[in-house]
Amino acid sequence: MNQKEKKRMRSKPAIISYEKITRTKALINALTSFIVVILIWQVSIMIFPRFGSLFPTPYEVLVLLLRSFWIPIGQLTLIPHLLWTLKRIFIGYFVGATLGIGIGLAMGTSKTIYAIISPVFEIVRPIPAIAWIPMAILWFGTGETSKYFVVGFSTFVICALNSIAGARQTSPVLKGAAKMLGATDRQVFSKVILPSSIPQIFGGLQISLSANCSTILAAEMIRSEEGAGWMILRGMNTGNMTLVLVGLIVISVTGLILATVMRDIERRAISWHHRGR
Repeated sequence: MNQKEKKRMRSKPAIISYEKITRTKALINALTSFIVVILIWQVSIMIFPRFGSLFPTPYEVLVLLLRSFWIPIGQLTLIPHLLWTLKRIFIGYFVGATLGIGIGLAMGTSKTIYAIISPVFEIVRPIPAIAWIPMAILWFGTGETSKYFVVGFSTFVICALNSIAGARQTSPVLKGAAKMLGATDRQVFSKVILPSSIPQIFGGLQISLSANCSTILAAEMIRSEEGAGWMILRGMNTGNMTLVLVGLIVISVTGLILATVMRDIERRAISWHHRGR
């Protein structure tokens, strides 16, 4: 390779992928909107004194948020509070998703199972997870199990609905072709129906994970002494609006991170589908 060719190769512009450009623009837009909200918040407090008497400044919220990393709120600092919340989310989420996906695929695949379970499911489905809190207290007491139940129910309904839709949207042509080639019902399910349902299943997992970040706030108000929901309740009971906003910020940022991680897992797991692109 002569010197001219080496020079030409060095002078070639770097190729930046479209995906990288899109992510950078999305990050810039998100930061811009966040800064705009902070500015509107601060200006509103400066212009409207009544609003300032009800709402703390962004600086006060930031100071309490940073101090909570080493100064306890109640008995715990911020990280242990957050770990308690994540534990409740993940246990309820895992149990609810496992039951929801399993029952949903069974209902979407078998008309007999659908006919048996559907009437009860359709009665229970419209009831919000928060409305089950009194029943959860009566059944499981005020311990951790009642919180797992509330979160798990929210996950179960969403995952079951998406799994039913995914199984039913499987192409009849593909199922018929598999049977013509001698596939058994079990092979048709594992090789055709299940792969076809995976995008819908991931959609249910994504939606239910985001929904659980709001459900857990209500669940942690069931006689808790730790967690982001308890922080919000503590702030409400003591008239500490700054603590309420810190709790809301913690759970919203946690939800954003969990949703981003789930989207990345989905992108890697089903890269062949448009949802994974």
